[in-house]
Amino acid sequence: MVIPMSNALKKNIFLTVLVLVITCAFYVFSGSAVAASPTDDLRPILDGIVEAIQNPAYAGEKNKTLRREKIMEIAHRGFDFTTMSKLVLGKTYRGLNTEQRKYFVELFTKLLENAYIGKLESYTNQVTKYEGEQIKGKKAEVRTLVENKGVTVPVNYIMLLNDSRWQVYDIKIEGVRLLRNYKAQFKSIIRKDKFEGLVKVLEEKNASLAKEGKK
Repeated sequence: MVIPMSNALKKNIFLTVLVLVITCAFYVFSGSAVAASPTDDLRPILDGIVEAIQNPAYAGEKNKTLRREKIMEIAHRGFDFTTMSKLVLGKTYRGLNTEQRKYFVELFTKLLENAYIGKLESYTNQVTKYEGEQIKGKKAEVRTLVENKGVTVPVNYIMLLNDSRWQVYDIKIEGVRLLRNYKAQFKSIIRKDKFEGLVKVLEEKNASLAKEGKK
């Protein structure tokens, strides 16, 4: 025999289901609600890069290209190279057409790859300690200490919330921000030789760094 539910019980069940539906919808459509913390998004990226460097499958000179491709594949998930490129060029970026913007992002990303991956590859035993994070709206700063061969260096990652994922758009090493340094250099070149002059400098620099990396 089926015992009929009272109106009060039906109402309670309806309200419970309604609350669950609204809650699920909130988490589906609200990016900030489902976002992990900046540290939680950063940690697997840095760990993945270190693992790629230490992985025997990518070890040695013969596997350098494969190793760097793997590192950059991971880096593209955790670093917002487009935003980095916009910020480093400032108002000059806004005056570029679509093709110029795309090419500059490629050049600047390649510069960062050529300039820093070689250094990363030598840090086979480095340890990263997470010292906390500070969040302000859609921006955050994750503080870390990098220990390598008895030397400790403070490295802070400046991050931006893109949809529901935190990505790095600047790095502060011993208090000095990476983009600020490049921005000053690029501004000087553009003032003298326009954007086309900067493109030429970056092309030559990338070629030089790539050649050094093959030695």
